[in-house]
Amino acid sequence: MTSATPGDCLFCKIVGGDIPADIVHETERTVAFRDVNPQAPLHVLVVPRKHQPNAAATTAADGEDASALIAAADAVARAEGYDSYRLVLNTGADAHQTVFHTHLHVLAGRAMTWPPG
Repeated sequence: MTSATPGDCLFCKIVGGDIPADIVHETERTVAFRDVNPQAPLHVLVVPRKHQPNAAATTAADGEDASALIAAADAVARAEGYDSYRLVLNTGADAHQTVFHTHLHVLAGRAMTWPPG
């Protein structure tokens, strides 16, 4: 489990440029980068620039940041040539959230199964 404090948050460090990442899209509110352990041909994480521990907290703090995540995810998928994709938000350790900075998984390029594990 990765700490939820901005000072030692992995994703805050990526957003700040302190840790390198394969960044594929940026807006004033979001940063999108390739997942280091991809689960599909396209697996990108979209994070808000402002630290919040999960999607519910992001929505409560700034609904525009939450909306910007979806818009950025769509832009990433379309830029990569996909109009069919899955978006995943994990909230809490039992949901397999391991970095406690809101992040939206964008997955595409293979058939997705249901239910998802």
